[in-house]
Amino acid sequence: MDTIFAEATPPGRGGVSIIRLSGPDARRVTEDICGRLPESRYCYLRSVRDGDELIDSALVVRFDEGASFTGEESCEIQLHGAPVVVKRLESALESRGLRKAKPGEFTLRSFISGRMDLVEVEGLSDLLSAETEAQRKLAVEVNSGAFGRLVDGWRETLIEAGAQITASIDFADEEIPDDVISGLDVLIAGVRDSIADQVSAFPANERLRNGFEVALVGAPNAGKSSLLNAIARRDIAIVTDQPGTTRDVVEFRADLNGLPVTFLDTAGLHDTDDMVETIGIERTRLRAQGADLRIFVGPVPIEVADLRCADDILVETKGDITGLPGAVSSVTGTGIEELLDAVYESLRTRLSETGLASHARQADAMAVAVDALQDTFGLPPEIAMDSIRIATRELERLVGRIDVEDYLGAVFSKFCVGK
Repeated sequence: MDTIFAEATPPGRGGVSIIRLSGPDARRVTEDICGRLPESRYCYLRSVRDGDELIDSALVVRFDEGASFTGEESCEIQLHGAPVVVKRLESALESRGLRKAKPGEFTLRSFISGRMDLVEVEGLSDLLSAETEAQRKLAVEVNSGAFGRLVDGWRETLIEAGAQITASIDFADEEIPDDVISGLDVLIAGVRDSIADQVSAFPANERLRNGFEVALVGAPNAGKSSLLNAIARRDIAIVTDQPGTTRDVVEFRADLNGLPVTFLDTAGLHDTDDMVETIGIERTRLRAQGADLRIFVGPVPIEVADLRCADDILVETKGDITGLPGAVSSVTGTGIEELLDAVYESLRTRLSETGLASHARQADAMAVAVDALQDTFGLPPEIAMDSIRIATRELERLVGRIDVEDYLGAVFSKFCVGK
């Protein structure tokens, strides 16, 4: 395998820029331009040179094979954070036969070397793109190996059950106690139910990873756009007295007490002959239907009354004008915080406390495993054993041990260069 390098810090001007190297020539090339690095995991202040030319002074550290992020021999060079310095060092590395890494290539090598399983890789990807505290917590737990350990526990239990079933087949003439067989049924059912719990928790975790959507729905001039601006605390949507001002969906992404929430300002719902406005109203209905929560501003329009759910929120606006009890005011801010608290509580209750799966690939593999283990009770040993094999194979696919080649490109392409 060739040796790769990339800038691990964001490109541009900064205090420090870190260049990461990984591969069989990482130490040789680093010592060629930086001088000898006797001990691993120690930082050394070195002059970085390309021949006789001084490039910069830097802190340099190396990692032995098997003790680095990628599992390969690796080095890091911490330069002053000027783009021209980084470019000059990269030129020196390329002249020595090193190649610039592709997006996610360092993490891919970590996966190939067995330093990370596939769910940990997906957790790392989610962590790098996390925008809120709740997203960070879920990603950190998955990346720490919690999900992988749970899957390994399921797999080990199924292997144990399969071994005992195989023994009962191979030694059919022996008397197998009834309590042994019933004990196997309990083991398999326990694994099946535990996997099913994770499948059930997946939709909420997926929404947490991608973000919730909350649609503001109402008639023209009900105050939806003013309410969106009050929530955002800046002018995002155009506000006028003219009906039909909002003709397309306007979005505002927010961090609501750690939850990622996108508020949608939608077109006012009413009968109209305006073709453009009609398109906007149709889009409103589709987005309102797909939203996790709807805030009906004023009376519920008949056009979307069928979409209303029990936990949707009804709110009166223009409280500073009407004086109605409980009405919010986008002008004075009265009731806005209470409204956001209600939105948060509604969305928070949908989250799972124990669920770890947040990718469709993970949920699909677990669903197949659950189906395979659904009715093993009372089956002939040969058929039960086949069900266990199917479930075990899906768990191995889940953590990336088998049959994931087609998926790897999609996973690692989401990473930035240098990770």
